[in-house]
Amino acid sequence: MKVNLQPALNDANLDAQQQNSQRQLAISISAVGENQDRHVPLNLCLILDHSGSMGGRPLETVKKAATLLVDRLNPEDRLSIVVFDHRAKVLVPNQLIENPEHIKQQINRLAADGGTAIDEGLRLGIEELAKGKKERISQAFLLTDGENEHGDNDRCLKFAQLAASYNLTLNTLGFGDNWNQDILEKIADAGLGTLSYIQKPDQAVVEFSRLFNRMQTVALTNAYLLFSLMPNVRLAELKPIAQVSPDTIELPVQSEADGRLAVRLGDLMKDAERVILANIYLGQLPKGKQAIANLQVRYDDPTLNQFGLFTPNIPIYANVAEVYQPALDRQVQQSILALAKYRQTQLAEAKLQQGDRAGAATMLQTAAKTALQMGDTSAATVLQTNATQLQSGGELSEADRKKTRIVSKTVLQDTPPK
Repeated sequence: MKVNLQPALNDANLDAQQQNSQRQLAISISAVGENQDRHVPLNLCLILDHSGSMGGRPLETVKKAATLLVDRLNPEDRLSIVVFDHRAKVLVPNQLIENPEHIKQQINRLAADGGTAIDEGLRLGIEELAKGKKERISQAFLLTDGENEHGDNDRCLKFAQLAASYNLTLNTLGFGDNWNQDILEKIADAGLGTLSYIQKPDQAVVEFSRLFNRMQTVALTNAYLLFSLMPNVRLAELKPIAQVSPDTIELPVQSEADGRLAVRLGDLMKDAERVILANIYLGQLPKGKQAIANLQVRYDDPTLNQFGLFTPNIPIYANVAEVYQPALDRQVQQSILALAKYRQTQLAEAKLQQGDRAGAATMLQTAAKTALQMGDTSAATVLQTNATQLQSGGELSEADRKKTRIVSKTVLQDTPPK
């Protein structure tokens, strides 16, 4: 397997007379390779809420979804299951799939009881997942239907960051309408996973299957995007880098020992594009074709048991001209719009929390227009409907707020405008 790295500036031309310029650099990254690659064993941990509010149909459908995943695992894969109410326990210790029927029996004995302590479930889940991570694709699915009433949200975030340092991916699933979207999003973002919304119990099987399918396509792990910026070129100071596809996530930047800037990417899926958007500032540059940055990806290839591999350095050039003519890249503009939609929706949520309903409605309308520019009509419908609801004096339900969060992070319909 190899890494496909394709960078592009939103405008590759610069004005030689301009003392300062701003550009967005979009970087498409994916794993590519032959069809005959051998299967990389999986290491999956299910972290399941079985508090009292999960009783009845919700817990039964989650148990069904979990047992169906057991049937899809191969004998060389590993599975662990942690369950939590106001406490947490290991239901199935990390193990090879040697006795799937026994594992399913353990799942089916699960009953609903107690409150909710997400952080304890997360802590045990990370411990179990770490036990089987060697030469495997390691991910956790954390499902809850409630607030972290018996836990500490800051502790959850610290555990998520710890998981990232172990090269573990965390996916979160909010069940019903009463879960805390802020903390579940932060856990998924820190763990470079995805946030899912299970509005109705029957959707649990579909969402578990979707996440599992994504996990099966992971080909390369522990990937980092490395930046070398030329003199007179710098990243923006505030939120300089974000992932915009397949989900929108603000990404932290760290410094390497050699002075380069690094952004953790985590798992790379085969033939599935990840798009990273960097906001950069350039000082005045001499005329001609000028190198402004170098990009490289460091990664592990578990299919070959090879670690710390590097792609070739990819230089980024700008054309500095005396007579400036813009050279806009339409695809990069799509990435810029995806990030704008996410940030506009975040502003709307902040205004709503402050009691500024008119301001929230205006920002939701702006986000809806941005979604339409992208061709994301499904998101535009959700955002505009919520804006209209606020303008008419209505309230947004918990379901409305959660749908808004999900559509802000993903492109539900990725047909570009004509």
